[in-house]
Amino acid sequence: MALRLATPMDAPALVGIYGQYIHTPITFEYELPSPREFQDRITHTLEGYPYLVWEENGTPVGYAYAHRFKERAAYQWGAELSVYVAQGHTSQKVGRRLYGALMELLAIQGVRTVYGIVTVPNEKSEGLHRSMGFQDAGICRNTGYVDGAWRDVQTFEKAIGPYDLEPVPITPFPQLSPELVQRVLAKWQ
Repeated sequence: MALRLATPMDAPALVGIYGQYIHTPITFEYELPSPREFQDRITHTLEGYPYLVWEENGTPVGYAYAHRFKERAAYQWGAELSVYVAQGHTSQKVGRRLYGALMELLAIQGVRTVYGIVTVPNEKSEGLHRSMGFQDAGICRNTGYVDGAWRDVQTFEKAIGPYDLEPVPITPFPQLSPELVQRVLAKWQ
């Protein structure tokens, strides 16, 4: 098993994992993105935030990434997290390790609060967030129409940094020391 940074070359494998969720209420996308579109998503995400892959026997079985929570300037210290784990590998702490490493890297960047947006009910995702110290931040009702029904989404939030006055802008992920990133990833193996 290995925890590492994603690369655009991971796109086909990650599309395969994501495809297991495309016809469920877990994701609000209707169409599975192409590997090329996934490559672009990985590249764009890595310009500012971590994008991680969990491998077993050289094959990706899970991934997690972050992106800015909202676009306006005052939101820059918040990040939304996403995690997807291949069927057959859930409930094996893959999501926990991915989320743990992701939050540690985001804290180093200067992110103060992380958010998880979960279609409810989703016992595994709800359990992951609660077990990792996330707090309920509210439910938005009938937020999206997917899989034949209107779906609610639960927002979870967790503080990962101090709320100091006059915070400096977050550090873009590529500006973190590669050695520091590798130490964090090794810690969550």
